[in-house]
Amino acid sequence: MEHMSATNPYFGVFVLFVLTFGAFYATTVAARWASRALARKDTEKLKLSIYECGPEVTKQPNRISTQFYLFALLFLLFDVEVVFMFPWAIDFKLLGWFGFAEMLMFILLLTIGFIYAWKKGALEWHNIK
Repeated sequence: MEHMSATNPYFGVFVLFVLTFGAFYATTVAARWASRALARKDTEKLKLSIYECGPEVTKQPNRISTQFYLFALLFLLFDVEVVFMFPWAIDFKLLGWFGFAEMLMFILLLTIGFIYAWKKGALEWHNIK
């Protein structure tokens, strides 16, 4: 049972992990209890009214276009792929012709993906009314 002794070099890390988990759990429970105990339960008419100016608030469905999501996803895709080119550029001489061929293949795949997204109409903005 030597693996259970306190002389193990990772015993301190385990203790810190357990204490951190316990402190996190206790803080979460305390914050939840305090927020429920201190929050006002009533809804005042003044709190729900508009402040100083603006139109009356009406409830309407939240319709956010998926076009925003698609643009963000394509931006991240191509932005992250371009970031992969920096280490290649730094070690270009070390990699030689093999690294050059690999980067050409990588750029070819990026170009194919870009053309595919373009042909599918992912880069066109559609107005939803």
